Amino acid sequence: MTQPGKVLYVIVCAAGPAPYVGQLVTMAQDQGWTVQIIATPPALSFIDAPQLEQQTGRPVRSQYRNPDEPRSPRADAIIVAPATYNTINKFAQGIADTYALGVLSEAPGLDIPVVVLPFVNSALASRAPFRRSVEDLRAEGIRVLFGPGQFEPHPPNSGGDRIDAYPWKRALAELAELLS
Repeated sequence: MTQPGKVLYVIVCAAGPAPYVGQLVTMAQDQGWTVQIIATPPALSFIDAPQLEQQTGRPVRSQYRNPDEPRSPRADAIIVAPATYNTINKFAQGIADTYALGVLSEAPGLDIPVVVLPFVNSALASRAPFRRSVEDLRAEGIRVLFGPGQFEPHPPNSGGDRIDAYPWKRALAELAELLS
């Protein structure tokens, strides 16, 4: 589905696939999206911000802007990928202690569609707080791509082996379905 003139926020967290978020940017741009990258503060050490700024033509945001700085365009949709255990749990609880989480906290109230593509190991995914967070987000209409046929957690200490198979394309397909 092409989204001419539509703005997609890609919120990237500090997880194994983060250095490859440019793949998602390319796929989104090929579908006509204008992409704004928002990085959690720890993700800044995982990504190549200058390269992503060149690719998107927009500054990578990781903190609230100063009053004299221009606003980012309003998001028409948001993809959180890779989404960490920490970000998913904080998002579900409404914690807005970073710019990325502040944007996510407002999104459901602004009717902005959100797709969350986790990258967590099976030890974290088995925890009750995580399972509750996934259920709570889904109950609010957030698409969390977790489970069979979506993202399936890897054993601890094996995430590096799963980076190449990370389903970036699945997040965009889910977003297209959500918007249709």
